[in-house]
Amino acid sequence: MKTATFPPLRVEPALRRAAEDVLHEGETLSAFVEASVRAQIDLRRTQVEFVARGLAARERARREGSYVAAGSVLESLEERLKKARQSRR
Repeated sequence: MKTATFPPLRVEPALRRAAEDVLHEGETLSAFVEASVRAQIDLRRTQVEFVARGLAARERARREGSYVAAGSVLESLEERLKKARQSRR
């Protein structure tokens, strides 16, 4: 398979230095940039899927009329947090 390249990227010298400062031993700047692009692609795909699931759940709730009041959810979460804090003591 042929490889492709990303367009040249102009950045401020401080950004390049910051990127170089966090490279692992033996890691190249190119490898770091490629890994970062891959991570962002995964993150954005995950975000799109998350939003799609949320919208589908909203539509299902509208169709079925099965809503839970936000206050009720928050109350339940507060109670769980309170119990968790007590059990840590």
